[in-house]
Amino acid sequence: MLYIGTSGYSYADWRGVFYPQTMKQSEFLSYYSERFDCVELNFTYYRQPAAHSIETMAAKVPDSFRFTVKAHRTMTHEIPQEALVASEFEQFRQGILPMAQSGKLGCVLFQFPWSFRPSKRNYDYVLSLPDRLDYAKIVVEFRNNAWARDEVYEYLRERGIGFCCVDEPELRGLFPRVAVVTSGVSYVRFHGRNAAKWFNHKQAWERYDYLYSQDELAQWVPEALQMAEASEDTYVLFNNCHQGQAAINAAQMQQLLLQAET
Repeated sequence: MLYIGTSGYSYADWRGVFYPQTMKQSEFLSYYSERFDCVELNFTYYRQPAAHSIETMAAKVPDSFRFTVKAHRTMTHEIPQEALVASEFEQFRQGILPMAQSGKLGCVLFQFPWSFRPSKRNYDYVLSLPDRLDYAKIVVEFRNNAWARDEVYEYLRERGIGFCCVDEPELRGLFPRVAVVTSGVSYVRFHGRNAAKWFNHKQAWERYDYLYSQDELAQWVPEALQMAEASEDTYVLFNNCHQGQAAINAAQMQQLLLQAET
């Protein structure tokens, strides 16, 4: 199954662009789920998910809808000592459990920072993820191009860990654009190509302030279809969320893929 959506959905600046101007925020998810079939939850990176909130969210969408959930920062960016790692995983595990029980959990995304480079300790940690969160499908995203090696992809395949392909600026040190499948879940994140603001920005959203052209999206259509053929589920998510640009591009990608399949 090929799913298309955005990284997050609850943005005030999407009113008038994607959501009706007067729509209540509590109605966003239901409205969103009528137009897209998946969403990537990013708030779980900033705060550990609460089971009752996750259960409420799952109840607002159709059975065919899927959530991908971003791992908390203590699991990717601020990895503590082992005892605390186990505690953070358990809290996260309990928090998203209702979504897994509902059948609407697509996978958990572990997005590692640029400073996370290949080493024995980091390899071991990445390969341990399926054991730490055994009821979920795991996908990893690397920002540092030092991970762009065939041996890395093979390690992931051996452990059944999904690999997140990225579309981002072609800057030195960033991960290149590749279409790689390492498990039953394939994944692509579109971060935008705003090279000028990627490293030189005052606000985080500036990095992702970018609207893809139709031609830029069309470049990914053959790769997305190939990834879908090579995996059980494929997630195509847009993270260029400023001013609703992600929703605009996700809708365009829906049409491009639909046209390619007919």
